[in-house]
Amino acid sequence: MIFTYDTEDALRAAVWLVNTAEDPESMADAADEEAFLGAFPYTGRIDRDDAEAASLRALRPGLREMLLAPRDEMAERVNDALASVTLAPRLTRHGELDWHLHAIVDDAPLSDRVLVETAMALIDVIRANEGSRISVCADDTCDALTLDLSRNRSKRYCSTTCANRNAVAAYRARRSEP
Repeated sequence: MIFTYDTEDALRAAVWLVNTAEDPESMADAADEEAFLGAFPYTGRIDRDDAEAASLRALRPGLREMLLAPRDEMAERVNDALASVTLAPRLTRHGELDWHLHAIVDDAPLSDRVLVETAMALIDVIRANEGSRISVCADDTCDALTLDLSRNRSKRYCSTTCANRNAVAAYRARRSEP
């Protein structure tokens, strides 16, 4: 494990949410929000309505910029994100999760909590100088983000679909060489 479990979870959630912007029909309504919450079960207030889904959609471009920013700019964006909400940091544990930090009240809007949890996770990324673990997919036809949490820094594609497409293309290119 490179980062703590809560940092990795927040980074995975942010990348997943940002990558939904690749499909114009994703995060279109409360049903799509359910898929997000199924994969990343946030605690606290969850309205499960179209307004909340819309606020998550609106959050995606800013999250993308923050996740892909160079280290110093990332720090500025994290500071801006943290300054944009009222913070109420406290240690908590719930479910099967041991003690971890919640930096915002549980009844804050979900989009604010996603923003703050992403910012808090990026603090660890910045401090460890590991920003290169977040990148754009190596597939030329894809703009999705890739989160590489592997030990050997080998993840280049956002999904097995993109990885397989490029493996097949490379195979075909080798087969067609004289």
